[in-house]
Amino acid sequence: MDNDSYYYSPDYTSPCSATLEDLDSTGIAVSYVIVFLLSLLGNSVVIYVVCLMGSRKTSTDVYLMNLALADLLFSLTLPFWAVYIQSSSWVFGTFLCKVVSGLQETTFYSCVFLLACISVDRYMAIVKATQFISKQRHLVRIICGLVWLGAFMLSLPVVVQREALQIEGYNAVMCYENVTAEILDEWRMALRILRHTLGFFLPLVVMLLCYGWTVGTLFHSRNSQKHKAMRVILCVVLAFMVCWLPNNIMELIDTLMRGSFIEDTCELRNKVDMAMYVTQVLAFIHCAINPILYAFIGKKFRNQLIMSFFKKGLVGREVLSRYRIGSLYSSGSSRHTSVTL
Repeated sequence: MDNDSYYYSPDYTSPCSATLEDLDSTGIAVSYVIVFLLSLLGNSVVIYVVCLMGSRKTSTDVYLMNLALADLLFSLTLPFWAVYIQSSSWVFGTFLCKVVSGLQETTFYSCVFLLACISVDRYMAIVKATQFISKQRHLVRIICGLVWLGAFMLSLPVVVQREALQIEGYNAVMCYENVTAEILDEWRMALRILRHTLGFFLPLVVMLLCYGWTVGTLFHSRNSQKHKAMRVILCVVLAFMVCWLPNNIMELIDTLMRGSFIEDTCELRNKVDMAMYVTQVLAFIHCAINPILYAFIGKKFRNQLIMSFFKKGLVGREVLSRYRIGSLYSSGSSRHTSVTL
């Protein structure tokens, strides 16, 4: 999260303005808290339901559980940023500055990589019509482990460099990269390029290719269950692009400004900074809507959730039969589906 750098011009000696005049910091802070609460509830339910499946979990379900965990951990950082934005000062010290920044960076990469893994998994199951990977559960777990390891490694530069610093000319403490002004631009440029490439465009290409082939296969299929999966797939790709593309565009503009490819003026800086705050809120919403896209519109997920409620006495048999009647006749045709698709 780059909130800490937005108040300063490229020379980092005199601020363009102490605050962003048109920025509703309270509104953004409240938005972060709301997203945090929705993500906490939705992703906790997803993890709970997938764990209940036991040995019936498919490869996509394993990816889903890891994705929900990543979204949940990502959302845990939002209250800290909400306080940061509201108070315009980092009040949690250097240790939490490193932990919160590193956790958000790690879970950001994990989420995107897992989305790409799910797209490959759906491609293998539907287009290639193979369950080889699904049957190799240890292989799926290894892939998830490598995803988390890779995401952690990519977050290390942020963890190492971030500290709670008192910036000269700004009467507040900032969670900021502790590097000299001479290399700060190059440092941020390298991190931005890495995030644009590995954290968005490359996974997006993988998703578009895999889901493109998958949709093509489903389009020529007369299986109604697969046609429903096609609608879910389109929603998945659309949600990812709608949530993250605006933020990546604004970060790209900001990167070009810091690299002197676009003239950086205080007026343009304030407009770009405000747009980045707004697009960040939109991007962060993605961790709250993932449970809806991958789980709550899935019939098998609802069945599993209602059954667990029934066993705990929270719902009656009438509700159970109402929501489970459709699945009694479709279980045989869902070999390539999971609780999500």
